[in-house]
Amino acid sequence: MMLDISELKTKHNKDFAIEKIKEILISCLRETDISGWYEANKIMGSIFTEINSIDESSIESILKKVNDNINKSIDPNLAKKIKISFHAFPETIDNSKINDGLFNTALYPDLSKPGISKQAKSILKKIMDFNGSLLALIFLLPAFLIIAIAIKLSSDGPVLFKQERMGLNGRKFSFLKFRSMYVNSDSKCHKEYIEKFIVQGKSDSNAPGVYKLSNDSRITPIGNVLRKTSLDELPQFFNVLKGEMSLVGPRPPIPYECELYDVWHKRRLLSAKPGITGLWQITGRSRTTFDEMVRLDLKYINNWSLWLDIKLLLQTPVVILTGKGAY
Repeated sequence: MMLDISELKTKHNKDFAIEKIKEILISCLRETDISGWYEANKIMGSIFTEINSIDESSIESILKKVNDNINKSIDPNLAKKIKISFHAFPETIDNSKINDGLFNTALYPDLSKPGISKQAKSILKKIMDFNGSLLALIFLLPAFLIIAIAIKLSSDGPVLFKQERMGLNGRKFSFLKFRSMYVNSDSKCHKEYIEKFIVQGKSDSNAPGVYKLSNDSRITPIGNVLRKTSLDELPQFFNVLKGEMSLVGPRPPIPYECELYDVWHKRRLLSAKPGITGLWQITGRSRTTFDEMVRLDLKYINNWSLWLDIKLLLQTPVVILTGKGAY
């Protein structure tokens, strides 16, 4: 729980509020709970070590008790300026009623407040993403037209396939691909397969991994060609141009995949935008396990540089042309 007093402007008001909040927390908290400054003289915090993140009744009871006591002990005009929030950790897909989104950036101050050098690198990456995706879309326009005609002639349905994916900090966006399946194909078999793949990756680090179903009857003849050559991925340059993705980054997961994530898996979505290509796509692709894929994504995040992005972009056409581990 966080109590933000940063909107209290005068030192007298702040000192008075701090003393009252301290008294309230002492009366409300248990011996196992921990309180202190989250951000000195701005945000006070309490950690409830024995409350389950989905125990909404206990959470609501604590918030009500603290809020009621603040309103009784402090002038109403001051009380209105004190913001109380609750953040569950580790985050789960089930705590959406408590948190606005899958991840709480408040729990990751090192990511939400990057240093100057990190900000400068981020600007360079954004410039490369925008210019690179724009040039790619212009250059690949003839290929887009040919592929679109081939898709329309081979099967009924739209040219583009849109799917909800998870982006940076768990934000959902509409992920674009050329349609490679028949219309109204059931996703149940893929969901079951992904569940098996992720669980297998957790329990057996030596288990071979394949992220996509092989011999999938839902795929059209032209779709099979598009997938093997990775040409179905080309519309993602629009996602990059819109700022939802990057040219290089972790693979964007489907929401139902995130439900199966362990806590450490989620970090791959906290530090970088998802990318069209990345370290996993180049070095591992579909030959690796799920856990190894996440480790490669984290390795990329930890060792990121503009030069690394350039190297991965240059290696991508070679991997596609050779068809190694096509995903």
